[in-house]
Amino acid sequence: MAESNFVDYVKIYCRSGKGGRGSSHFRREKYIPKGGPDGGDGGRGGHVYLRGNRNYWTLLHLKFDRHVMATHGNGGGAKKSFGKDGEDRYIDVPCGTVVYDAETGEFLCDVSTDGQVVQLLKGGRGGQGNWHFRTSTNQAPRYSQPGEPFQERKVIMQLKLLADVGLVGFPNAGKSTLLSVLSAAKPKIADYPFTTLEPNLGIVAYRDGRSFVMADIPGIIEGASEGKGLGLRFLRHIERNSLLLFMVPADADDIKKEYEILHNELVKYNPELLGKRRVLAITKSDMLDEELIEALSEDLPDVPFVFISSITNTGLTELKDLLWKELNVETFHEVESIVHQDLDVSTLDLDDDDDFVFPEDEEDEPEELDEFDWDEEDEPAQN
Repeated sequence: MAESNFVDYVKIYCRSGKGGRGSSHFRREKYIPKGGPDGGDGGRGGHVYLRGNRNYWTLLHLKFDRHVMATHGNGGGAKKSFGKDGEDRYIDVPCGTVVYDAETGEFLCDVSTDGQVVQLLKGGRGGQGNWHFRTSTNQAPRYSQPGEPFQERKVIMQLKLLADVGLVGFPNAGKSTLLSVLSAAKPKIADYPFTTLEPNLGIVAYRDGRSFVMADIPGIIEGASEGKGLGLRFLRHIERNSLLLFMVPADADDIKKEYEILHNELVKYNPELLGKRRVLAITKSDMLDEELIEALSEDLPDVPFVFISSITNTGLTELKDLLWKELNVETFHEVESIVHQDLDVSTLDLDDDDDFVFPEDEEDEPEELDEFDWDEEDEPAQN
């Protein structure tokens, strides 16, 4: 089986640049034998930034380029010349990317909009040259300040899909079929569980040229919040959705019980999901007659519901009307509180530590000073 191009998490090594060391140079010109210190400051090290880019949909481009290192600052020079600053590195990521520390699981930042720039690592400041250390009692300092060291960190980037409607249901509930009917997406459809192994996005056309984005994630089973089935890997994609569409097939033994199981799994995973709006769709309703639909309607949970059939297109117009109505209802749900959670790194199956090669940084060679015959009694005049 060919490996999928959809990559929603990746672990990379980032390193900023260290600051350049200050210069310990002394002014030497014709007829000025003792010009005093004129060593310049070192340049700062390069920063590492994250930048949101709407043209990216996955983290695939980082899977094969997992070492991001900014350049170091150059050392200062003579005549108070500043060293060149290190070159900054920008990491383009898709909108909806959340970054965690790979060692502790601490939440670092969230890139959610196109063009948003977040500083991930700060470059070291350049050291000061000996010109800064001259005093009335020490007019010829032979020392300068080294640059600040670089920062390095291994980070885990997770992509949480940005969609208006998220499809939630058990395996074989008809989620992929509904997405293929309402949009131009072509997810894999089959008659066995866990056909969908990766999220799919589709744009659903509505009236008057309006549209909304629908996300189909792999099926959820009881215990998914504890890692069963496909578990925690895809539950995070639900956090970004504005509306949750619960899908339960009409031939289920107890529609209300299955809805409650799905709802409880989401709440166990993240209690903040209680604030999201919910809609229930009873799929495969082409097997039901009107009397059975009326009987089932009496024992459904207290959420907006609709009976649909993706095969016969029954109820799909009513479903889109209901989704559009719910999407435009004002809500006080705090989106930011969802994503600012630390990551439990013990639950991740990242076996790529052996692929990391940590570059050894070369030590700066000490600057060679010109040989001066300074007389202790005759110090150079302060510049």
